Amino acid sequence: HFTINDLVKMISDKMNEKISLATVYNTVHAFEKKGYLKQIPINSNQTYFDTNVTDHHHFYDLKNEKLIDLENSDVGPINIKRKINGKKIKSVEVLVKLED
Repeated sequence: HFTINDLVKMISDKMNEKISLATVYNTVHAFEKKGYLKQIPINSNQTYFDTNVTDHHHFYDLKNEKLIDLENSDVGPINIKRKINGKKIKSVEVLVKLED
């Protein structure tokens, strides 16, 4: 799991060169559109990207800002009672926020 800022820092550290935030942003979103990455929004200003594009759940450690995978078998049945006319549920992904 990584944020775009994490990726910019990793590239800069490993290559010892600066890279444009826009270049990384555009590349990450191109990979996402192709289905190689999945976006995991944490809140309105923080999004992680996941290379595991299968349906699965996450813990999010608020203090350490770390996303941890949860397999489907780690979460019991979820009962969604509300329906939206003309729409069907494609998938359900649970985000459990953790604090100390």
